[in-house]
Amino acid sequence: MLEAITTSNLQDILPLVARGKVRDLYEVNPHTLLFVATDRISAYDVIMENPIPNKGALLTLLTTHWFKLLTTSIPSLRTHFLTLDLPPQIPASFHPSLQNRSMQVRKLKVFPIEAIVRGYITGSAWKEYQTSGTVHGIKVAEGLRESERFPGGAIYTPSTKAEQGEHDENIHPDQATQILGPKYAPRIASLAIQLYETAHAHALSRGLIIADTKFEFGLDTETDEVVLVDEVLTPDSSRFWSADAYEVGKSQESFDKQFLRDWLVKSGLKGKEGVKMDEEVVRRTGEKYREAFERITGEKADF
Repeated sequence: MLEAITTSNLQDILPLVARGKVRDLYEVNPHTLLFVATDRISAYDVIMENPIPNKGALLTLLTTHWFKLLTTSIPSLRTHFLTLDLPPQIPASFHPSLQNRSMQVRKLKVFPIEAIVRGYITGSAWKEYQTSGTVHGIKVAEGLRESERFPGGAIYTPSTKAEQGEHDENIHPDQATQILGPKYAPRIASLAIQLYETAHAHALSRGLIIADTKFEFGLDTETDEVVLVDEVLTPDSSRFWSADAYEVGKSQESFDKQFLRDWLVKSGLKGKEGVKMDEEVVRRTGEKYREAFERITGEKADF
């Protein structure tokens, strides 16, 4: 097992660009960033006090698996990924703790929205639908049941990207167009749907349903290409269900943070700062992440 890391401390080696809920970002050079996926975990926009061991490596290696699969399936797709190798500035003594949880990526201008794609009606979409018959303000088919697949295919339901500690806001695609502009908004929406459908088919062949997921995109200003960035199709950014256990008309057990979320709600700790997970929550959540990785990749997570 890798040493659990809640915070990377490379500021004396590389300039720190930002710390997200999970990732620490450093500048390698003017064109390259180092993404370090820590073992931090957040729920309801609050970071827990203790980590999920190996989570950062699982997220990074699953993301790079998806990058390879998606660029093979969609030859025109460009991603920000460069290499899993650590930059030469990192001393060898740091390598054991950083290898496989770090990736060098292209430094790009990131579009200020979360490109969410929903194939099934669940979560906040189900709550809105019950009230208004809409999802992100989009009118969808009547009579849908919880967890049912959208009959017309997956839908693009973007959200704003909030600062850490704030909440993302679900928005209508028309609002995304106002934010992104008419040149890039349709390209992002179309690409997000294509990525979801490709990933959904692969996951289904491995016994998993991707109910919904979120993508982030950047712009290569030299080529004017929309580029897939950040992590992709991990339990942190997606809702995975077991295809064998799937049953329309109820909520599904997820391969993600759902066990943690349920524990927080049951314990009266939802949205509270300074929460330390008990060992059972750490173990069960870690098992879900590991199983998702192994089922999707077909590889053993032997770390």
